[in-house]
Amino acid sequence: VQLQASGGGLVQAGGSLRLSCIVSGDTFSDYDMAWFRQAPGKERGLIARISWDGRLTHYADSVKGRFTISRDNAKNTVFLQMNSLKVEDTAVYYCAARSRTSVDFRNWGQGTLVTVSS
Repeated sequence: VQLQASGGGLVQAGGSLRLSCIVSGDTFSDYDMAWFRQAPGKERGLIARISWDGRLTHYADSVKGRFTISRDNAKNTVFLQMNSLKVEDTAVYYCAARSRTSVDFRNWGQGTLVTVSS
């Protein structure tokens, strides 16, 4: 399965961005999806996760109430709507896929850079 993330860019604090990740090469609805991020000098961490059918979501405390993960199984796409962005949200954002029978996210996109300026 291949993942292609897009939508990153430069935004001022308080602004919004929407990231997209298009998945190809397999049946999209067979996968749970997630967004991770890695800030400079920090480890990559999970920020949002959505089940294969979109019914279950999970967010890291740092983004809860500001970010929303969603998916469109007809378009093989997962989204991350980011509102009220903060300088500390600056990072490379990665989408990831996990088959419904797996524990770990093993399929990764290339990453898209989000820079939030003060």
